[in-house]
Amino acid sequence: MGVDLLNIEGLKQLFAEYPTLLSWRDDDHGGLLGFATDAYGDAGDPQREQWFTRGESADLLIDAGAIVMPSVCAGLLHSRAKGLLQLFQRKGLLPRTLKFFAALGDLDAVRSALRENANDAASVNEAFIHSCRFQHEAIASLLLDRSITLDAELGSHVDRGPGRSAFLRHFIANKPNFVNVAETGLWRGFVMERIGRALHDGDLTSFVDRLRHEAWTLSDACVTFQVRLIEVATLNDRGEFITALLDLDPAVLRRLPPPPSQAIEFAFTYTKTRLLPLLLRIWPLPDDLPHAAGNGDLARVSRWFDAEGKPALGDVANHAPATSVHPREPQWGGVGVQQVLDTALAWSVLNHHFGVADFLLEHGADINTNWNSHEPASILHTLVFEDDYEAMRFLIDRGIDMTIKDYRWSATAWGWARYAKNDEKMAQWLEESERQRQLRR
Repeated sequence: MGVDLLNIEGLKQLFAEYPTLLSWRDDDHGGLLGFATDAYGDAGDPQREQWFTRGESADLLIDAGAIVMPSVCAGLLHSRAKGLLQLFQRKGLLPRTLKFFAALGDLDAVRSALRENANDAASVNEAFIHSCRFQHEAIASLLLDRSITLDAELGSHVDRGPGRSAFLRHFIANKPNFVNVAETGLWRGFVMERIGRALHDGDLTSFVDRLRHEAWTLSDACVTFQVRLIEVATLNDRGEFITALLDLDPAVLRRLPPPPSQAIEFAFTYTKTRLLPLLLRIWPLPDDLPHAAGNGDLARVSRWFDAEGKPALGDVANHAPATSVHPREPQWGGVGVQQVLDTALAWSVLNHHFGVADFLLEHGADINTNWNSHEPASILHTLVFEDDYEAMRFLIDRGIDMTIKDYRWSATAWGWARYAKNDEKMAQWLEESERQRQLRR
């Protein structure tokens, strides 16, 4: 569905002509309100909320009677979109449950909810986490006391360990999102968050010590956590952390089939393919066109084309990006042959396999594809944040359209360099590259 959620007058006219749009349901994205409120990243401050969400459009949609799916309200908690949370509260759309009262900072409502449902430990723990993520310390303290009342073992761990004040401050400071604490319990969630924080901070000694001390983190019950550690380490190019984890013989090494993960996808998308030998100890390298291209295997790439040079991919569902475990952004639509070709092109360019990239361009890949690491833009946009002048030069020399704008902010790669990255040198380089290209024409 191609609806411009920045064009308020256009939206009004659209609803007047097609009122049934307001009742459109989409379980993956929460209908039209989901498109307006979903945030790719953390929206916990006003500027980021303005960047990542469409508050004015959401207000219009609500007043026009758009359907409000439960996933939309849940998404506000996940993204920490405080302005939208208040908007939904004013409109009477938020569930009257403990976790929403905690996120809103409504201490009286939290107390009332606790009186009515005093013994639901999972709900109290979940509300505690949301009170910390939205930085409502008084409510977090009240909920922690209730959690400890319900779980004496938690109290023992906390009181013998960091103490209640430090325990609470840790969650407030780190805005927990590394694990689902409502499922793991607060103490185990605290331990996992500290291990994740050690990885984030590059503290290998603390990372290993905490894993060893809390051996349950290496068990089969924590495979999802182990996968998450590997994914984060891959994104941050911290192979030594992956090595250290695997040296402790975690259960993920023995899980068959291997659990779903984006680790290998991250390695290709964020140019960390040097970590593949570690990742391949767990996951096999997918046998498809994009992974062959990203690995620089021209012989294998060429096998995905017939004698006439046309793509012979078989079922595209067996190729990236269709095989990603992460849902595709709706603006990309479905996956077809062109999307597979373009993903292969992007991965080959990003990983400096320019011979493979030229082959793909000669065989149907689109240099002006809207492929981007996370949402529609261009390969050039991605390269801005990789500081990769060589790959940018490759694309520019082969005629990429430098006026392509991204989906969310309607900015060119030059705009990303100057305004998002604040890199004046790169912005000037892009500007000069385009000027020189125009002179050569």
